[in-house]
Amino acid sequence: MTPSSSPLITRRSMVMGAALAGVGGVAMARQPRPESARIGKETLERLVPTRIGDWTFRDSSGLVLPPPDALSDALYSGIVTRTYVAPDRMPMMLLIAYSNVQDGMLQVHRPEFCYPAGGYRLSPTVVEAMPDGVGGIIPANTFSADGVSRTEQVLYWTRVGAAFPTTWLGQRVAVLRANLNGVIPDGVLVRVSTLAPDMASARGDLTAFAAQLVRTAPPPARRLLVGTA
Repeated sequence: MTPSSSPLITRRSMVMGAALAGVGGVAMARQPRPESARIGKETLERLVPTRIGDWTFRDSSGLVLPPPDALSDALYSGIVTRTYVAPDRMPMMLLIAYSNVQDGMLQVHRPEFCYPAGGYRLSPTVVEAMPDGVGGIIPANTFSADGVSRTEQVLYWTRVGAAFPTTWLGQRVAVLRANLNGVIPDGVLVRVSTLAPDMASARGDLTAFAAQLVRTAPPPARRLLVGTA
């Protein structure tokens, strides 16, 4: 290296360093960030009504839950499990699992995973257009789950940010799209189920309860359930 070339190399190094610093700054600025605050179990419990249409809260037992593991503990900031009863209507089991962070590693479980882990055999999942009780339509999934001692009919939906994915792949795509827009979306699983021999006999009460859940929820809870108040 000659003395005359040293300043040129120094200038080039400074320019390259500044360029790399700028790229790093842009990358940091575009880093996806959570768009929703964490909501704990106690807060979620207070947001979910104890009376939903004709149904009233009875207890919090008897529901099929995701298998407990470290991932589940990290995934959900709040889980509500309740059973509701009403005169001349089927009892309803409600599970709401909320996470304010949906990324490539942490995503809400889908019931098609939880039920087989509990020993249930599932029918094929069917996507249905479900009225949400406030003038909108939610793409919801339904299936039958046959266990050793009981058969459940299940209706559920997942919300990831503003999307309502009906498949695991759709859920991952919704997360990716939000991340590309610089957002780590929140996510919720809303599952309603009842004990009945077939979906035909349970569908009316399942959809009525789900619609009443959204309609009677206070605005903060409705935002969690369907993304809008």
